[in-house]
Amino acid sequence: MSDIATPSVPLNATLRRVTERIVERSRESRGRYLATLAGLRKPGPYRAGLGCANMAHAFAAMPGDDKLVLRQERQPNLGIVTAYNDMLSAHQPYEHYPEQIRAVARSLGATAQVAGGVPAMCDGVTQGYEGMELSLFSRDVIALATAVALSHNVFDGVLCLGICDKIVPGLVIGALQFGHLPVVMVPAGPMTSGLSNDDKSKVRQQYAQGLVDRSTLLAAEEAAYHGAGTCTFYGTANSNQMLMEIMGLQLPGSSFVNPGTPLRSALTEHAVARALQGPAMGQIVNEKSIVNAIVGLLATGGSTNHTMHLVAMARAAGIRIDWDDFSELSAAVPLLAKVYPNGKADVNHFHAAGGMGFLIDQLLSVGLLHEDVSTLLGEGLRRYAAEPWLDGGRLAWRAAPATSGDEAVLRPVGKPFTPDGGLKRLQGNLGRAVVKSSAVKPEHQRVLAPAVVVDSQQALSELFKQGKLERDFVAIVRHQGPQANGMPELHKLTPILGILQDKGFQVALVTDGRMSGASGKVPAAIHVTPEAVCGGNIARVRDGDMVLLDCESGTLTVQIDDAELASRPLAEVDLSANGAGHGRELFGLFRRQAGLAENGASALFGND
Repeated sequence: MSDIATPSVPLNATLRRVTERIVERSRESRGRYLATLAGLRKPGPYRAGLGCANMAHAFAAMPGDDKLVLRQERQPNLGIVTAYNDMLSAHQPYEHYPEQIRAVARSLGATAQVAGGVPAMCDGVTQGYEGMELSLFSRDVIALATAVALSHNVFDGVLCLGICDKIVPGLVIGALQFGHLPVVMVPAGPMTSGLSNDDKSKVRQQYAQGLVDRSTLLAAEEAAYHGAGTCTFYGTANSNQMLMEIMGLQLPGSSFVNPGTPLRSALTEHAVARALQGPAMGQIVNEKSIVNAIVGLLATGGSTNHTMHLVAMARAAGIRIDWDDFSELSAAVPLLAKVYPNGKADVNHFHAAGGMGFLIDQLLSVGLLHEDVSTLLGEGLRRYAAEPWLDGGRLAWRAAPATSGDEAVLRPVGKPFTPDGGLKRLQGNLGRAVVKSSAVKPEHQRVLAPAVVVDSQQALSELFKQGKLERDFVAIVRHQGPQANGMPELHKLTPILGILQDKGFQVALVTDGRMSGASGKVPAAIHVTPEAVCGGNIARVRDGDMVLLDCESGTLTVQIDDAELASRPLAEVDLSANGAGHGRELFGLFRRQAGLAENGASALFGND
């Protein structure tokens, strides 16, 4: 790929200020991380010098020719960490990737082995059920499993096969502990477009109202989720892909190429070459690339889950970010994409309109990204303002289109959908929270209404079924945080709250839990910190209290006197059922050790 020249553009002042603050905040922890990597780095293949018995174990099952290469201790050996399973549609294409990677590695004079597998659960299957309480902590399990896979210390580069919600953050957290090695994230792409996300959402609302039966709902869901590849809405899985690309951890333009296409195959083959030649992961992931990731999230209206996942990934590299950083950058970063749930288009439409190459080019043009970063392709993010194509059957890159193919989906920086990124930090006497305002219409961005207090999404659903929510209200759904029950997504609330909003009621959600990365048009103050079980004031709210959620001012308050609020006892709820059944018994350690949501909600880092 040839360099694409661009004039030097001054860095945006807010971007510079936030980056400098993160560098200073992270000085000690980042220094310790880099010192650890320096101690791990060595010349030549990492297997060189292993004991003979250790070496023999490492390649006992390898084909004869591979054994010859490995025995010579000269050529690199790649480790594959795979999240393959064939229940998860996004990961089903990975079934034959190891064979392809091994073949390409051999053609380049190297070898490759599957170092290990990691779990990959589908939130779409577990939404609203007990298994969802394992979802967030599966990220930490994946990180641990990745570290175990790579701990054999016989690999000179790594390819991580994963896409979905907790899988990519877990792979990154684990792989960063081996940041002295080149690490390439290898996507598999989204499924082709089926029933539109907007039409699917309408059928869900109709079902919640009893207007259609289960067979109609299932037919709609099957028409939306119909084949191999990532779900096409812009939730956490596709936000992951955007982040990995804008950080330089996967190839330019590779995020949203459909599975089973010649271009997809060519990109996977080139990923192997970059794992052999690319810079170390710890060099790519630094304060500047983390800030670029936040900017990408804001400019595209990405998943709110990354206000925790990105925090945890950064911590794994010794970098400390918080919600103030997200909020301050959001005020400076324009919203350039409208992809469901922020709009009607899906990620295939986004890609066709110009995709990541156009987006990066636009942000670079006004100094809203750090260009001076390392990527898989070398120095400089300008290389990523490009799109891949097959030139006579060979992979090549060309400059990103100068204009958007569809300004209803993707806009130039001079003509944004909104001047800000639509992800805001809220704070007040209920604590700190985040809200994704980009999908919320202006008339719903401020809600002042009486509280309806429940301790589960099922309880709120039951009130809806009983007809008790036909009014203005703010739903307070508490005891849903990391330490309470693992912080499940409360996606089942989206249809019922949407129905009530459509009827003209002013409704909002306040919770110490999560919403899906596809949370939409109802204002939702999520990840409230401190959570109820940690003494947060959300545990002191009572039915009928007036609660204000104001996206514009960044306010989240219960409107009672501070002294009265402090005098109220914390609501007590029996949470023992959260630790029994469906594997939840094994996750007690994670619940007890989980950090605050703003610190990444990880049991691996806590609140250090």
